[in-house]
Amino acid sequence: MNILLTAINAKYIHSNLAVYSLRAYVPEYREEIQIAEYTINQQVDNILMDLYRKKPDILCFSCYIWNLDYVEQLVREAGKILPGVPIWIGGPEVSYDSPAVLQRLPEVFGVMKGEGEETFRELVHYYMEGGSLEKIDGITYRGEKGQILENPWRPVMDLSKVPFVYHDMKDFQNKIVYYETSRGCPFSCSYCLSSVDKCLRFRDLELVKKELQFFLDEKVPQVKFVDRTFNCKHGHAMEIWRYLIEHDNGITNFHFEVSADLLNEEELSLISQMRPGLIQLEIGVQSTNARTIREIRRTMKFEEVARIVRQINAYGNVHQHLDLIAGLPYEDYESFRSSFNDVYALAPEQLQLGFLKVLKGSYMEEQKEQYGLVYKSRPPYEVLYTKWLPYSDVLRLKRVEEMVEVYYNSRQFSYTLGALEKAFPDSFSMYEQLGAYYDEEGQTFLSHARVTRYEILYAFAKRIDPEREELYRELLIFDFYLRENAKSRPAFAGEETVKKEEQQQFYDEEAKAHKYLVGYEKWDKRQLRKMTHIERFGYRVTEDAARGETVLLFDYQNRNPLNYEARVVEVCEMEEETVF
Repeated sequence: MNILLTAINAKYIHSNLAVYSLRAYVPEYREEIQIAEYTINQQVDNILMDLYRKKPDILCFSCYIWNLDYVEQLVREAGKILPGVPIWIGGPEVSYDSPAVLQRLPEVFGVMKGEGEETFRELVHYYMEGGSLEKIDGITYRGEKGQILENPWRPVMDLSKVPFVYHDMKDFQNKIVYYETSRGCPFSCSYCLSSVDKCLRFRDLELVKKELQFFLDEKVPQVKFVDRTFNCKHGHAMEIWRYLIEHDNGITNFHFEVSADLLNEEELSLISQMRPGLIQLEIGVQSTNARTIREIRRTMKFEEVARIVRQINAYGNVHQHLDLIAGLPYEDYESFRSSFNDVYALAPEQLQLGFLKVLKGSYMEEQKEQYGLVYKSRPPYEVLYTKWLPYSDVLRLKRVEEMVEVYYNSRQFSYTLGALEKAFPDSFSMYEQLGAYYDEEGQTFLSHARVTRYEILYAFAKRIDPEREELYRELLIFDFYLRENAKSRPAFAGEETVKKEEQQQFYDEEAKAHKYLVGYEKWDKRQLRKMTHIERFGYRVTEDAARGETVLLFDYQNRNPLNYEARVVEVCEMEEETVF
């Protein structure tokens, strides 16, 4: 028998931990269980052809809010080309309204609800050895006469019983590796389904250490923990972080979703000792409106979050990703402006501006009438408007989201944005007006090259603050070369600022003395030139942006592991000064 577990991922670099866990939980029939991974960017017809060629006897799909629409297309067509093949689906997006899912999708035979490992194992035994579906907890399925039958939910399982799914990393090359050490969530956020599972469980720490060592030995580039609130149990988090520090391979990065206001001084002290780039933290703020926070049943003290985020920022070794959600109750446009400014002031490496997704089975969905909450009928069920936030304001926030993603989260315009925001009453207004400028100039729906983004920002800055036009141009040049080892000079940068004769003399001397490029002794002057860039500025762009000529050397072989910026050194007759 050929049982096919199918995953439709968002991107090629993603992998689906769920299907690998299901297969690993049934080792006695491993040879009969195959995994097929695709992405939502592939053509439905191409996936259908591949599924048909694999000749499954049982076809299973893993469903999430971001792939359900795509999976439903596949299911409807797969039912035609694979008649008689039972189709099972599972995952959070079909667990909480499984009877409605079966009514909507007549091609689907059954739904696995909630945790799937035990349920999948019993289903495999049913198809391989016979038995009765009535005795399998955690499923909704069709009876002999086509009626929809719903069995009880399955009790939660011991997480330590789930086998480790990673053995041959060849299957995961160039992909993000996902890993979990806990299930459930201690909080009750009204927009989230994790709070439905109140039984918070942790994987045995000795197992976790052994598995982490596997990732370290294999030099996996990134391991992303899927634990909903990694630091909700102090001892658990401390043991894992200590282990990572003690066994750091200098390469692997570990991503954690944490509640910042739960981090205590002992954990912060440990974080301060970590190699830059060893971990990155994702922190869900969602809103700084106190009434909104209470209404969504969230536990969060923003003052404490702000203090801790600033403290971690001061360490200079951890990438922090902060989240906001637009469309929450009691948050109108001006309230969201305030939330944005509060979080932006913390200077995270990434600021994710997302829009509320109204998940089936969540408390938020139950309260939709009270909130005047209207959302899209198809996944991901994104908010259209609320009684506090009309659709016109949602559209304005969409523009801000795009500008933040392009200009702030790319980390390619940091110095320019830092100076430009001084021309606005607040940081939100800068992105708001930049988005409006894109609309006015007909740039909104175009796919721009990276250099074009610099040119548009330069044009915008000149319009807003013409008296500082030259400063913005130089800051953009600095931002550009801080990230790009480009030998083709962008148009907005103008002519070369360091003459060829000056460059030749500099690299001749540097190839002998290595005054600025220590560690480059094995390279000749031609190679040194390829690995660096030298630029003269009329402003002190790395300091207070005041007038004052400076010559800067960009060293691309030594980059900041958090933001990938080149090391920058001021070139002068006196002792060199490393800027950062």
